[in-house]
Amino acid sequence: MPREPNSQSTGAGALLAILRDGQARTRAELAQLTGLARSTVSQRLDALMSHRWVVPTEDFISSGGRPAAAFAFNERVRVVLAADLGATHARLAVTDLGMTVLAERAAELPIDRGPEPTLEWLVTAFREMLAEIGRDLTQVCGVGVGLPGPVEHASGRPVNPPIMPGWDGFPVPEWLGARIGAPVLVDNDVNIMALGEHWTARPEVDHLIFIKIGTGIGCGIISGRRLHRGAQGAAGDVGHIRVPSSEALCRCGNVGCLEAVAGGAAMAAALRAAGVDARGSRDVVALMRAGDTRAARLIRQAGREIGGVMASIVNFFNPSVIVIGGDIAEAGEQVLAGVREAIYSRSLPLATQHLSIRASDLGDRAGIIGAAVMVVEHVLAPDTIDRALTG
Repeated sequence: MPREPNSQSTGAGALLAILRDGQARTRAELAQLTGLARSTVSQRLDALMSHRWVVPTEDFISSGGRPAAAFAFNERVRVVLAADLGATHARLAVTDLGMTVLAERAAELPIDRGPEPTLEWLVTAFREMLAEIGRDLTQVCGVGVGLPGPVEHASGRPVNPPIMPGWDGFPVPEWLGARIGAPVLVDNDVNIMALGEHWTARPEVDHLIFIKIGTGIGCGIISGRRLHRGAQGAAGDVGHIRVPSSEALCRCGNVGCLEAVAGGAAMAAALRAAGVDARGSRDVVALMRAGDTRAARLIRQAGREIGGVMASIVNFFNPSVIVIGGDIAEAGEQVLAGVREAIYSRSLPLATQHLSIRASDLGDRAGIIGAAVMVVEHVLAPDTIDRALTG
């Protein structure tokens, strides 16, 4: 659901924020909601309609007298480009402003090929997808990108990403913005997954944790219905919390990190060492589904290890929902059972009394929906709309 408009904001952006809930309203209703005079509401609506953010609806609302015209948010006036880049694959989408997916594409794309080849492919793919739906770059209001590594939120630049050689400090927003001609927002891939899951599937939840179990392991935190990034954007990096019983070498250079023990890459490596052909997370899940008992045991134990770390987080943060996503989440109850086992046995009873631990509803789409949400919340913020209308 769109965020509630600031009660102190009475510009055109505040009217748009009200209408973004999908309900058409008359001038009188908007005047009552905002406390503005009807003449002022009409001026604000005229400004929004001149940019096609708002359109009159074909429905008319009657209170017994002459029917009154109603106005609604125009979700299709602009489009958003969304990219969820993982360690080994990418998922892209073009959405409207209501997060309806208009075009979608998935591809194998190793992130370690470097920033410019990856982003050049991204621009080409976006142009092709826009052409498929009869749109072009002039209709793009923003681009959202998720990256599989730490991102400084203020600048949108990756910071010392362990699995992304050549990406450290790369100016992703500036590089993409120059080629697409629209604002570019960049965040960690797990953060955008948490945004997508919360927006679409659980908007009523105040406190939610999203855990991605893929090649690595990360965590997105929704606190008070808002994404919590921390001071520099590094909140939720649970994959590098140490598991006391392990001395496994992690790609970050430390030993015993959770993802070095329970990540998809670690499980695939363990299977290869046993003579089984497994290149990554998806192969591990495929083997489990085919009846490979070694893969099933690894996934169940990975769930326990992740649950053990998350038990401390549950005691500290006290979420009401934990959502498991990423490639390994496709293992279903095998991984969920391990996570639940550890959390419920190690967390305080009060913290787990009403705790729900479940798989992602959006699956592979969580990241692209979250990337679109990130852009729309930025572009349609009341202050942003007011500046655009007066600029």
